[in-house]
Amino acid sequence: METLRDILEAAAHGIFPAPDGGTTVVPQPSPRDAGVFAFTAHSVIATDEDPEWVHATLRALDCDALAATMNARFLTALMDRTGRESDTIDVMTVASALPGEPPLTLTELDDPAHPRVVSSRRRRDEVRVWAAEGGVLVLGRGVARRLEVAVEVGEEARHRGLGRELARCARQLSGGEPVWAQVSAGNARSMRAFQAAGYRPVGSEVLLSARPRSAGCSRSRS
Repeated sequence: METLRDILEAAAHGIFPAPDGGTTVVPQPSPRDAGVFAFTAHSVIATDEDPEWVHATLRALDCDALAATMNARFLTALMDRTGRESDTIDVMTVASALPGEPPLTLTELDDPAHPRVVSSRRRRDEVRVWAAEGGVLVLGRGVARRLEVAVEVGEEARHRGLGRELARCARQLSGGEPVWAQVSAGNARSMRAFQAAGYRPVGSEVLLSARPRSAGCSRSRS
């Protein structure tokens, strides 16, 4: 059976699911990771729920079939059924590794308390963190153990291209692997920075995280 890791690895190298308007349901790659991943005219849903329920729920929607997996009513039904929550729909971007050493002066941190780092450690494994003057670069293993990057630029260092430089540095720190970045569709500044650093959009995704037992409502990720 094809796994989410197989699908994402292929997409990182420009090979995508067939644009046939279909939906593929695959098992969750881990208890933590579930979600909906939309490529051109084909979606992949990573869940341990019954695939028949997934397809029946999609068929019942009164909307464009190509948009059904990202329709708010389907996502709500999926979250209600699984007891999970989500924050937003992100654009999936990916970039190949680059040779050489990062041009920025980066200092790797052992135990940082930066909010971006704390957030990353809730959703990623093997997190590594580097500090640069005015910014932070985070690399870690996210969904299906893909290598994911997150960057943060201080207010005083913005509008100087630092976000773009940090995103590019991640490609030189990846050990030869493709690097993934998830960017909120409305975050135009971040999207421009990652695209300028060579990351290309390949689809969209909604990650579904386990809801804390004490939570009475959804909480936003930082």
